[in-house]
Amino acid sequence: MPPDQWDPAPPGDLPRTVGELADSGWRPVPVAEEVRRNAAARIAAGRPVVDGLFGFDQTVVPQLENALLAGHDIILLGERGQAKTRLVRGLVTLLDEWIPVVEGSEINDDPFRPVSRFARLKVARTGDATPLAWVHRSARYGEKLATPDTSIADLIGEVDPIRVAEGRYLSDELTLHYGLVPRVNRGIFAINELPDLAERIQVGLLNILEERDVQIRGHLVRLPLDVLLVATANPEDYTNRGRIITPLKDRFGAQIRTHYPRDAATEIAVVRAEASVPEDGVPVTVPGYLEEVVAEISQLARRSPHLNQRSGVSVRLSIANFETLVANARRRALRTGEPEAVPRVSDLAALAASTQGKIEVEALEEGREEEVVAQLTAAAVLAVFRRRVVLDDPSGIVADFEAGKVVHTGDDLPSSSYLAALREVPGLEPPARTLAAEHGESPAVLAAAVEFVLEGLHLTKRLNKVVSGSGATYRSRR
Repeated sequence: MPPDQWDPAPPGDLPRTVGELADSGWRPVPVAEEVRRNAAARIAAGRPVVDGLFGFDQTVVPQLENALLAGHDIILLGERGQAKTRLVRGLVTLLDEWIPVVEGSEINDDPFRPVSRFARLKVARTGDATPLAWVHRSARYGEKLATPDTSIADLIGEVDPIRVAEGRYLSDELTLHYGLVPRVNRGIFAINELPDLAERIQVGLLNILEERDVQIRGHLVRLPLDVLLVATANPEDYTNRGRIITPLKDRFGAQIRTHYPRDAATEIAVVRAEASVPEDGVPVTVPGYLEEVVAEISQLARRSPHLNQRSGVSVRLSIANFETLVANARRRALRTGEPEAVPRVSDLAALAASTQGKIEVEALEEGREEEVVAQLTAAAVLAVFRRRVVLDDPSGIVADFEAGKVVHTGDDLPSSSYLAALREVPGLEPPARTLAAEHGESPAVLAAAVEFVLEGLHLTKRLNKVVSGSGATYRSRR
């Protein structure tokens, strides 16, 4: 959300007192009904209930729509990097843009049905003249990452020593400082990694959400809050490291399982939407086949027996790898003075830095992280090469190399070095130009295509490749 939308000013024609609000015909509705109504309108209009989701159309989204239309609290189960938090935060757009509250209320008190002692006293004292404030939907969302040290004070509230020091009695309810849950009354509250929340805290949370009362330092406080509760959990944590107490688990009307992108095309769509590519300085062109390679690395990693699949392979791996690939190409363009940055196969070596921190190798593979990444990268290039490149008769190219031709590549070589290779090995030109055609066949684009064809010939065992530092030499296998 742009910074100027975090705290927008309400329209000037909104009612300013309780009396004006009553005359306008406005009536409060529970937050679940508010979300249901707005979700139904989106579904009827053919719009997604949450924007920015990819690959969930036939799986997660129908379950989510059912849960919203049913008015259920929701728990999302899924490994890291499966858009759980994005989905939860996107639910905010299903709230009405503005709601009225009693001015000065800390917990978004409904002017017609206030629940805090402050608001009840104010409305009782001033009646229809009670002033209103209008709260934007962006302020009606609260989120807490559950940790073992999370306390009831964090979630529900605590006696405020400052108010006591100002002269109030401990028995006065006005000494309370409300926690996160009451402060998003009439809104959405999300708990990430719910099983990590201590069981005694889960009991307190259940009490405030189900029984509508809570004891805070001897205060038996009645708080009939109106909150839509959404939680996330990793399935591994859900069953092993922590647990959700049965009464709280029973409160969730819907348990929805998320998943990673199930094909490379969906992974690419996520990368294009999320990756940060600088728009200043050297322009960047990323060939489609290299986008596929980045996505294929993640797809293969999620099936690799060498990696710990319980920890998952986040989509953030694809995003970070794409950004690193672009960065390495930009670095080369800046050093060589070329007008365009186009990633090549030789830039894929840079992905080791952005990959190793996002995967966990099995215990037997410890110390072989770089080797595992290199194997995944080679397998991804080979898979994309077989899909993308059709060589009617590679024997002509192989013959040129058997006659003694060699081609040098590297992430520090200018594009002109690759164009010279086309003159030395004419058979490379047809497949390279076919690959480059979708991006305009500039020198940098053509150079990337040449190296991709060379790498594919090596991986299909038609050429030999000798790596030396950041460069490589392709030659005959004889």
